Amino acid sequence: MYSTEPPRLFALVPCAGVGERAGAGGPKQYAPLAGRPLVGHTLAALAQVSRLSGVLVVLSPDDTQFEQVVPQTSAWVERVGGASRAASVANGLAALQARGAQPHDWVLVHDAARCLLRPEWVDHLIDACLDDEVGGLLALPLADTLKHEVDGRVDTTLDRGGKWQAQTPQMFRLGLLRPALVQAGDAVTDEASAVEALGHRPKLVRGALENFKITYPPDFELAARLLTSR
Repeated sequence: MYSTEPPRLFALVPCAGVGERAGAGGPKQYAPLAGRPLVGHTLAALAQVSRLSGVLVVLSPDDTQFEQVVPQTSAWVERVGGASRAASVANGLAALQARGAQPHDWVLVHDAARCLLRPEWVDHLIDACLDDEVGGLLALPLADTLKHEVDGRVDTTLDRGGKWQAQTPQMFRLGLLRPALVQAGDAVTDEASAVEALGHRPKLVRGALENFKITYPPDFELAARLLTSR
């Protein structure tokens, strides 16, 4: 049973990956970008969301760089990252609970590599989901034609109707998300998938095209241009 106390909101940033596809010569979250490390932009945006009671960064147990690269941050740090994103988030939820978070509190999980995040996008998600029974995520309806590939050639064209591209943050109550991740296992690539596997239907909240995840080398140049133009 949920507490009668008003729910608090926490952000959780999994930051334990190595980012091999980004070609950054190390963990991409620490790569320099427009005057600060990539994850520094992410945390700066979350720090401007006044309704968040705290931000928890989940690092790899052997991470020795964070405090040197991001010396000034109000975020909590826990070196409990796992072998997968799902494991890192699950361990982060346990750490939040150890810090006093309750099952009825909301957790907004956000990719460290979505460093163009704006505080108003987070507030938009909170406004849309705070009174929702399930929770939801930022996402964008697909605009491009989708092709299914086999051996480097088009096998078939897929119907894009009703299809959305998931983004983050993804906002769910701790008491729902934690058991959802345990049941789903390491195969899920986002929190909404784990919640869906329990039979729930997360709310889709329209995000922004700029809220993309830095994955490949050219993404750094685009992100730098966008950050510099703000």
